Amino acid sequence: MGGPSANTKRKRDGEAEPHNDGESAASESNAAAAAERSAGQEPPPSAPNPESNPQSNLESDSNPGAKPGAKPAAPGEPLPGKQAEKTCVHDVALPPGFTSALDQSVHGTIDSPVYKGPMAKSYPFELDPFQATSVACLERRESVLVAAHTSAGKTAVAEYAIAMAFRDKQRVIYTSPLKALSNQKYRELSEEFSDVGLMTGDVTISPNAACVVMTTEILRSMLYRGSEALREVAWVIFDEIHYMRDRERGVVWEESIIFLPPDVKMVFLSATLSNAREFVEWITYLHKQPCHVVYTDYRPTPLQHFAFPYGGDGLYLMVNEQGKFIEKNFNRLAKSFAKAKEAAAEAIPEAAGFAGRGRGGRGGREGRGRGGRGGRGGRGGDGGRGGGGGPSDIYKIVKTCSELDFHPMIVFSFRRRECEAYAMQLSKLDFNSEEESKMVKEVFNNAISVLPSEDQDLPAVRQMLPLLQRGVGVHHSGLLPILKELIEILFQEGLIKVLFATETFAMGLNMPARTVVFTATHKWDGEANRPMHSGEYIQMSGRAGRRGKDSKGIVIVMVNEEMTMEACKEMMLGKPAPLESSFRLTYYALLNLMARAEGQFNTEHVIAHSFHQFQHDRQVPEVEKRIKELQAEADALEAGTEDEIRGYHTLRLSLAEKESRLKAEILRPDRCLHFLQPGRLIRVVDGLDDWGWGVIVNVMKQMSRGDPSSALITPSPTASAAAAAPLSCTSYLVDTLLLCTPVEKESGGHDKEKEGGTPALMHVIPVKLAAVSRIGALRIALPTDLRPKEAREAVLVTLRDVTKRFPDGLPILDPVEDMGIHDDSFLALVDSIDKEEQQLSKHPLFKAETAEQKLELLKRRGQLLAEAQRLKMKTRESQLNLFKSELRNRSRVLKRLGHIDADGVVQLKGRAACVVTTGDELLVTELMLEGAFNGMDHHQLVAVASCFLPSEKSNEEQPVSAELKPHFNTLREAAQHIAQVQIEEKIELDEEEYVDQFRPTLMHVFYQWSKGESFGKVIDSTDVFEGTIVRVARRLDELLNEMKLAAQAIGEQALVEKFSKASESIRRGIMFANSLYVE
Repeated sequence: MGGPSANTKRKRDGEAEPHNDGESAASESNAAAAAERSAGQEPPPSAPNPESNPQSNLESDSNPGAKPGAKPAAPGEPLPGKQAEKTCVHDVALPPGFTSALDQSVHGTIDSPVYKGPMAKSYPFELDPFQATSVACLERRESVLVAAHTSAGKTAVAEYAIAMAFRDKQRVIYTSPLKALSNQKYRELSEEFSDVGLMTGDVTISPNAACVVMTTEILRSMLYRGSEALREVAWVIFDEIHYMRDRERGVVWEESIIFLPPDVKMVFLSATLSNAREFVEWITYLHKQPCHVVYTDYRPTPLQHFAFPYGGDGLYLMVNEQGKFIEKNFNRLAKSFAKAKEAAAEAIPEAAGFAGRGRGGRGGREGRGRGGRGGRGGRGGDGGRGGGGGPSDIYKIVKTCSELDFHPMIVFSFRRRECEAYAMQLSKLDFNSEEESKMVKEVFNNAISVLPSEDQDLPAVRQMLPLLQRGVGVHHSGLLPILKELIEILFQEGLIKVLFATETFAMGLNMPARTVVFTATHKWDGEANRPMHSGEYIQMSGRAGRRGKDSKGIVIVMVNEEMTMEACKEMMLGKPAPLESSFRLTYYALLNLMARAEGQFNTEHVIAHSFHQFQHDRQVPEVEKRIKELQAEADALEAGTEDEIRGYHTLRLSLAEKESRLKAEILRPDRCLHFLQPGRLIRVVDGLDDWGWGVIVNVMKQMSRGDPSSALITPSPTASAAAAAPLSCTSYLVDTLLLCTPVEKESGGHDKEKEGGTPALMHVIPVKLAAVSRIGALRIALPTDLRPKEAREAVLVTLRDVTKRFPDGLPILDPVEDMGIHDDSFLALVDSIDKEEQQLSKHPLFKAETAEQKLELLKRRGQLLAEAQRLKMKTRESQLNLFKSELRNRSRVLKRLGHIDADGVVQLKGRAACVVTTGDELLVTELMLEGAFNGMDHHQLVAVASCFLPSEKSNEEQPVSAELKPHFNTLREAAQHIAQVQIEEKIELDEEEYVDQFRPTLMHVFYQWSKGESFGKVIDSTDVFEGTIVRVARRLDELLNEMKLAAQAIGEQALVEKFSKASESIRRGIMFANSLYVE
């Protein structure tokens, strides 16, 4: 068992004095006045347009317990009732046998740390309990995880650790998950401390400083290399540690934590977690040192959560600041959709087109190859649409919040193009005064003055200024980095009142707002369009409410009619996600560990000490307990004579399987089409839904097999039926007049309507042939025209009359007597079914009242025993063994490709791969050692190297030019070879997917840029965002430098010089403009 025998202690800290770290609470006279205006008013069914009285759009149930006649509070105003206390929970995990020798009068006890000594840093406010407890843990020289909501003040703890290191003349490393965040944090810490450096791969400033800010990837590389600089480090701060769950990059955090020397202490900053104790116990097990967790749910500024219906009006309070979900408001919200539909049906003709959809493309950028294109209307985010060509939903919300002085606002959208489209919808609104507009222009001009003159005049740059001057901003990864940073600075200075941003804005520096708006509740995560997780909602909504300025933060979620009450509750009140390991084996890690080959840090050690293995081992006792529970429950389900029950059950299964085969034989088109005439009665069964008897109208051949639009009913036959049915069975559609609500099976309820539903009507429905359960022996006359409702109702009356005449069931065609099927195998099948039906009728359990109950008991007992067996196997299949198997497979791949020899010693090729982290190390070194780069000039090298980097898909991808085509083909051939080797060595891999990841999307862009073309010209050749191109360019420069190091490792000096020239050819202009944070 790999889990720790860690002791844990817990305490709840008391309430502290009010925080006083900023300006006094902002005046809320506007909101109060609005509340005064709407006092005592019940919200109307359909709230008025924001042009009139915006406050009347707000639900008045924010204080359900208010006395009659009391004034409803506006969102953001204090409400009666007890506020959440400033408390925190403290835990500590201890290694076995640990005892503390610290003076308790100064440091308190290990389970109740309280520091009473001289502070390394003073604060102009009294620390909150979680901050004070964290400081006490740091002064004990012990690691700590601080988990708190966004904007709670976690940075104060990190700053204290840095101040301690400066006081004690030690070094400290501050890691962040993103380069942009590292730049921001560098600027922030440089204002607080004197000796701060920065290392991001793009920029290196004072790498020997006492405090160095770096990305986690840089720290891992330093640990692999055994950098001397790490010997002096006493503290490492991991910001946004919840990034460890990231599928692609999470392993970087895990490896870094494992490789850190045991005497280094760590500070982990995280959003709220549901398994914080599990994480600190892993740290204690790993480094044999105490690790504390300080956790708080306290929000300095309480939040009120509202819902806004798409295409409607009004805000509905869903969750008040005490965290209570108001169900009656959700019911009102649900009713508002029906009312909106009725109003729209009356106001808008059926063929009114698409008036009211949001603008599309890239915000109507003109003068650009992709500007001004219609696009998708941004989907309007759904939030972009407005009824009847009126103001869009976003416009309504922003204008209402503006009139209530709920600025600044962050409007979160999960799509970059929607952010720009929404911003353009506010073209008639101006939130800045004339003085503020002048200030924005001055800051803007100063910021872009670092750019070459030709880049200053780029449409992407110049078209942003008018927007910013009106107090509207856009922030997403597709923007030029310098514009993103400029917008961040303007937002912090209060010069941007409405910011449209993607979720990345919710991470990093503390940039809160008064109001946060969500334009959608679903997001694309790379695999599916899924609902937003509660953890994601907590992270982003936490930006609402500025400490010391707002009494309440406002969160507004735009929802559609598909939102259920349960889903809404889960999103707004759900628990934060646990921190789960995303550990995986990589060739980069394997080669570096093999090359290092010192001490305990071999590959198996890393696997055994991963958080992944730790979590698995912790689950074993719980799994064993569950196995005992399942076994006990199964033993209690003695159903009698098992052999008798099992025999009866087996006989029924056999009969069902043969009947399915019989049905498939009958439904062969060559046998049944002759009988499927118009007017014939057939029984339709769609999976588990019995649609009852219908009337055939027509039979036609299906044009496209597998097309879901080819039939409104898609049958889901049993596995046995699907296996037996001939392929041609699904190639015909039977147009059938059917009732449009599923019916109960057989028992006279074929036309039963769903409870509370509308009256059932007959409609012509295309039914796949496989869904025909029985072919009736009767036919009825059909009207010549079935389009009138009355004609179909007449058929329904006839059908009901016929079924009444046959109370025991409608007669069906006999396959032998009526359909003339005399095939020997078919007759043998019919005979076999007859015999088994006789056996079944003679079985002692056939008429037993308890037969079904006993069968269910037997089935349940079998399920319990199967689950117990599965869990037993799970406990035996240690993750360590699974990873060891994968390790052997990957080692064989490395041997076949020449990276290591038969004894596992890293060869020249492997040492070259050890320095490649930005691209695929196997493919880069394969091409390098095969001499593929030798025949390229440095411009072509830039173009080919761009294929190693992931980039977004383009709708305007240019074909690979003739001069680059041979080199690109060589790359793909090498990728196919590597994929085939991995598949042969049992690595789970899709060859096509692996090869296709090396796309030529930006080859032409970087080839032209390397040859000296202007930025304006190269971006006109693609529809990829400018910011994406710049980000790829900077990663490309990193890759080229890594390839230069790889060339040095194999002694190829000519390649070293070529890679240097390639790097120099792209390091110019706006692509490599200095960050505003490091100026």
